[in-house]
Amino acid sequence: MTIDASATDPRVFGLIRALLLRLFAAAPAGSLLVRAVDGIGGGAVFQPFEELADAGLMSPPAVDRQGLRDVLAEAEKWLRPARGVGSDSVRQTRRAKRDRMLLLVIASLPELTEGEELRRIAALAQQGPESGLHLIVAGWPPPPLTAETTQAPLPRTTAISVRNPFAVVGDPPGGSFGSTPEAPWLNAPVLLDDEPPAHLVDAVCQELAARSAAASRVTLADLLPEPSEELWSADASAGVETVVGHHGDVPLVLRFNDLTPHWMVGGRSGAGKTAFLINVLYGLGTRYSPDELALYLLDFKEGVSFAEFVPTHRDRTWLPHARAVGVESDREYGLAVLRELDAEMGRRSMAYKRAGVSRFADLRAVAAEEGRGRPLPRVLCVIDEFQVLLAGNDPTASEAVGLLESLARKGRSYGIHLVLASQTVLGVEALYAKRDSIFGQFPVRIALPGGGDVLEPTNDAAAGLPLGSAVVNTAGGLGGPRGATRGHERVVRFPDPHADQESLSNLRHRLWGARDPEAVPPRIFAGYAHQHLVDDPTYRAALAGRASRPTALIGRMIDVSLSTAAFPLDSSPGRHLAILGSQAAGSEVLDAAARSVAACHPPRTARFVICSLVAEGDALAAALAAEISHRQEVVVTDAAGLAAELADDQPGYRVVFGMDAAPPGALTGLRQLLREGPSRGAHLLSWWRGVRRFSEETGGSMGREDVAGLLFLNVPQADVSLMLGRAVDWQPRPNRALLHDRHTDRTVTVVPFVQPEGEHP
Repeated sequence: MTIDASATDPRVFGLIRALLLRLFAAAPAGSLLVRAVDGIGGGAVFQPFEELADAGLMSPPAVDRQGLRDVLAEAEKWLRPARGVGSDSVRQTRRAKRDRMLLLVIASLPELTEGEELRRIAALAQQGPESGLHLIVAGWPPPPLTAETTQAPLPRTTAISVRNPFAVVGDPPGGSFGSTPEAPWLNAPVLLDDEPPAHLVDAVCQELAARSAAASRVTLADLLPEPSEELWSADASAGVETVVGHHGDVPLVLRFNDLTPHWMVGGRSGAGKTAFLINVLYGLGTRYSPDELALYLLDFKEGVSFAEFVPTHRDRTWLPHARAVGVESDREYGLAVLRELDAEMGRRSMAYKRAGVSRFADLRAVAAEEGRGRPLPRVLCVIDEFQVLLAGNDPTASEAVGLLESLARKGRSYGIHLVLASQTVLGVEALYAKRDSIFGQFPVRIALPGGGDVLEPTNDAAAGLPLGSAVVNTAGGLGGPRGATRGHERVVRFPDPHADQESLSNLRHRLWGARDPEAVPPRIFAGYAHQHLVDDPTYRAALAGRASRPTALIGRMIDVSLSTAAFPLDSSPGRHLAILGSQAAGSEVLDAAARSVAACHPPRTARFVICSLVAEGDALAAALAAEISHRQEVVVTDAAGLAAELADDQPGYRVVFGMDAAPPGALTGLRQLLREGPSRGAHLLSWWRGVRRFSEETGGSMGREDVAGLLFLNVPQADVSLMLGRAVDWQPRPNRALLHDRHTDRTVTVVPFVQPEGEHP
C-alpha cells in the first residue's frame, strides 16, 4: 500500500496507527514482524507500539538515511526469489512457506533520500509478496528533487490519494474497482479512519505481547533431563549431546562427536549468546559426570558469561566439570589454554599409539578393560568473543590461529571439541589465510539475531529472527535450494536461564553437591583481579619452611595453572632483579619480592639492607623493615649509607626503592656489586622509575648481562626492545608486567603482586 502523503499529515498519522493496530490484532501472535521508518517524525507515529519491541515483534523505528539502509538490507535478506522462468513464473510458483510475515512500514522518508534507496524500495515491493514481505509506504511517490529521484507508482500496490476531506483508493494489484479501464480507482469517496484510542492500542499490544511470549516460552527445565532421571547417567564414549532449544514443540538435540565436532555461534550484542551457551553447559553438565566431560571456559568480554560457574564470596559452589575458567581473559591466558589443549591432544596421541587404537571410544574401551579407575573425559573448550584472541597481526594472534587450526582439524579424533562464539567473524586479520581451513571444521553453525555472519552469505535464514530464537545449521551454514525444506537447518527457541534464579541456583547446588569430595575448584583467571603475595601458595610454603632456595616472587603467570612468577637468586652472575617503570606499583612489587626472599631463609640467616630514596617507597620500606626484622637482620639506611653498602663485601640483599633518585656519584660501587655480588651471596632488588638512569648506571649494552632479572611495568615497547636487544610483543597496561630472565631467555607477561586494598601503609 502507498499513501501519497506522509505521516506529517494528521490523517495519515492516524491511518498508519489504525492499520498497524488491525494487522497486529488479526494476525496470530508472533506471526507478524514489523520494521518501521519515520525519517521526519522521529518515530512518533510508532510510539504506542513500543511494548511490542520487547516481544521481538517490532524493532525501534529508523529515523535517518543510515537507519533506512539498514532496514532495507534486512528486508532484502528476507526475500526468497521465486523459481521459474517467464512472465507467469511468479503466479505459477507456490508461495514460499514461512511461519511469519515481515511488514515494512515507512511513515516518512528521511530527508535527501537518494534514488538508490528509492529503487530498492520499489524492488522490495515487486519481489516481496512471494516471500511474505509487504510494504506500507506513506509519502510515495516522494517529491522529485532530481530526475533520478522521480519515481513511478510502486509495483503491486494499492495507492491511496489523500484529498480534502476524503481519500481516493486505487485499484488493488491484479483487480479493479471500476467497470472501465479509464477509472482505475474506487468510484466512491473514502473517509480515512481516525487515530485509534490510546487505551485500545495499549490493550491490544499488552495482550499480543503476552500471547507471543506464552506461545514461545521455553524454560531451562525443558532442555534438561527429566527430574526422575539419574544425574550424570550418560556415557561420553561416542560423543556428548544436549537439547539446545525447541523447534515448534519438538526438542532439538545437538551433539559433539566425530560428525559434528565443533560449533560456531554468532549474534549481535544482546542477542542472547551468553544465555544460549549457559543453557548448553547446564544441559551437558546434568547429563555427563566430570569424569566424562571436562570444560575449559574463556570469556573475552565483560566477564559475565561464565562467572556463575566459579566460586565467589557469596556462593562457594562451582560447576564440577570446569577445569579452567577465564573471566575477562587476557589474550595471553587464552593462548595458554590453547597450548594446554594442544598438549593434551599430544598426550592422547601417545596413548593411542600405546593402546594400538585410532578412535577415542576404542581408547576408553581399552582403559576400561585394563581396569583403570576413571575414564578419559571428552574436553569442551568454549571461547566467547573469540575474535579478541585473534585481534591484530602479532605473534599472539599468529600462534593462536595455528593452535586453533590444529585443534579444529585434529581435535575430533581425540575427544577435544570447540565452541567459538562472537558478534562477528568478519574482519579478523589473523584469519585471512586460515579462515576456510579453520571454519571448515565447524559444521554446526548457530545464528542468533544479528549473527548471520556464521552462515553462508547466500543463506538468509537468520534475517528477522526475534530475540530468544536461533537458526541451527549442521551443514557449515549452507542454505540449500531457495524455498525448499532444509533438513539440516531448524529455527529453535531457547530460554533465558536466569529467568528463574531460584531454580538455577538449586540446579547449580545440586551439581556441586554430587561432585567427588576430593574435587578441587576450577583454576580461575580473572583478568581484572589484583594478585596478592599473602594468597600465593609458594609464599605460604616458604613461610612454613618448605623453600628450596632463595627466590623473589613477582606475581602470577598467565597460564592455565596460574603458577607463581618467580626469579631465583643463586650464585650465578647477574642474579639481580630490577623493576622498571614510573608506576607506584613498582614499589609494591619490590616489597613483595623482598618479603618472599626473606621467607625463603631460615630465621636469622640473611641480612637485608633497605633504602627508600623516593616518597612513594617510604611507607612500604618502613613496613617491610618492621616485618622482616622479626626473622632476619635488617639495616635501614639513606642515600649516603647506600653508597657504602653497595661497596661492602657482606652477603645479603640490598633492597632499594626509587634507585634512580640517588644523587650523582652515589652509586659508584653498583657495577662491581652487580658483577661480583652473586658469587658471594650479595644480590640487589631495586625499583627504577626511569629506564635511562638504570641503563646509564649499569653500563648500557656493555653491562646488559649484569642484571638478569628485569620486570617492566609501564615501559613503552620500543624501550623494552632496546633494552633486551630484540623485538618483543608487549603493550603496557594496568595490572600487567613483563618479566624477562636473561639467563633462560624467557619473556612472559605476568600479573604483578600488589598490596591488598586497605592495607597500604
